[in-house]
Amino acid sequence: MPRLSDFVKAYDVRGLVPEQLSEEVAHALGVAFAEVIARPDGKDRVVIGHDMRPSSPQLSAAFADGVSERGVHVTLIGLCSTDGLYYASGALDVPGAMFTASHNPASYNGIKLCRSGAQPVGQDTGLAEVRDLAQWLLDGGSGLGPATSGRGELEVRDLLAEYGAFLRGLVDLSGSRPLKVVVDAGNGMGGLTVPAVLGTAAGLPALPLDIIPLYFELDGTFPNHEANPLDPANLVDLQQAVREHGADIGLAFDGDADRCFVVDAAGDPVSPSAITGLVAAREIDRARAAGDTEIAVVHNVISSAAVPEVIQEHGATPVRTRVGHSFIKAEMARTGAVFGGEHSAHYYFRDFWFADTGMLAALHVLAALGEQDRPLAELAHGFERYVASGEINSAVADQASIVERIRAWAVVRGASVDELDGLTVRAPEPGEPMWWFNVRASNTEPLLRLNVEAKDRETMTRIRDELLGLIRSRATSAGDQQEERSE
Repeated sequence: MPRLSDFVKAYDVRGLVPEQLSEEVAHALGVAFAEVIARPDGKDRVVIGHDMRPSSPQLSAAFADGVSERGVHVTLIGLCSTDGLYYASGALDVPGAMFTASHNPASYNGIKLCRSGAQPVGQDTGLAEVRDLAQWLLDGGSGLGPATSGRGELEVRDLLAEYGAFLRGLVDLSGSRPLKVVVDAGNGMGGLTVPAVLGTAAGLPALPLDIIPLYFELDGTFPNHEANPLDPANLVDLQQAVREHGADIGLAFDGDADRCFVVDAAGDPVSPSAITGLVAAREIDRARAAGDTEIAVVHNVISSAAVPEVIQEHGATPVRTRVGHSFIKAEMARTGAVFGGEHSAHYYFRDFWFADTGMLAALHVLAALGEQDRPLAELAHGFERYVASGEINSAVADQASIVERIRAWAVVRGASVDELDGLTVRAPEPGEPMWWFNVRASNTEPLLRLNVEAKDRETMTRIRDELLGLIRSRATSAGDQQEERSE
């Protein structure tokens, strides 16, 4: 019997199928979810959706059977994106479960869980209890007894058109100039949601968009490339297609289509921090027009220094948080923030139950581009003010001693230090061009993750190389790679 602690992570379930995540395990997790989340919250219904992976229909059906076994009704919405599941949880005001492994390879599947109103379920908010009860059941535990209300009923609903109409109601593209848009769905759920939201497949009116599709066929074996746009190798086809078609913009979605990456007309990526700044400015202006006076926007410690600058320039308050969706959502709820953004291209909206939706971020970018005549590169330039290294990972045996060595390096230089999430160090002022960096230990691997940003490339390169010298003098290089930290 698998140990659930091996693949029930801090924020979700993510395991190999069927070695770890089998139908038996999914059923036990469904029972536990009903007992730990749904019934204590006074909810008699759970909504369940799934992605296009071959194992997703069977696993979600087994989970639904476990939920209904405990007397809780189930609404099955079938194929959907993760933000489509969040929409269902919010609109129906019921807990939800999304079967997906996001950008992971085809051999994986997983589950993202939420409470009513798309509130996250993580290690500290119920997931550990769900895991432990499910493990007890799998190990032969008994004693729950029959559900007092009998078996829950199953119903099937299609919410795709309602999801699309809801998002369109938040961003008006009717006045946009015509745009040619290449979209790479990576054989993931964007192949379902993009035609529904940006096109007419769900019966919505046509938008002034000429959509050129790449890999819209739903195929959880990912025959063309991994559905992980954080890896630059997976953007190559999109970049080439944008240039070949003379498109205004390119969009890439990950496997469950909750994250959106953007490239400009030359095929050059627009950083998620720049998208955060652009969307933040629009959401701040929209909130102020609606009468809000105290406006906050959340960003994580890895976001560009330009992000809080843009937020302040638009008269709002930046709120800095740790990396990870549970921290972002908690701070947004605490502060009532209108928007939140992460360096991993997760974008969160108050008007979307504080949940993340790449499609709504894409609508904002398309609206910003279409309401004026400049190309995207020029539009984004005002939000890309500094030079960043990207996330660099190094395999390190003794993470703590190396972090202390970096702290000593910073103190000698008179730099400021904080420990909100890992170690963040900022250049002393005045005296040298702006720079800052963050170094964090992985929670699951012997890795140190380094991000450096500076006023100019020369400064960024100098600081980056000095730090890598400190880190790798006792480390084995893990190469330079972008890593998602908030799935």
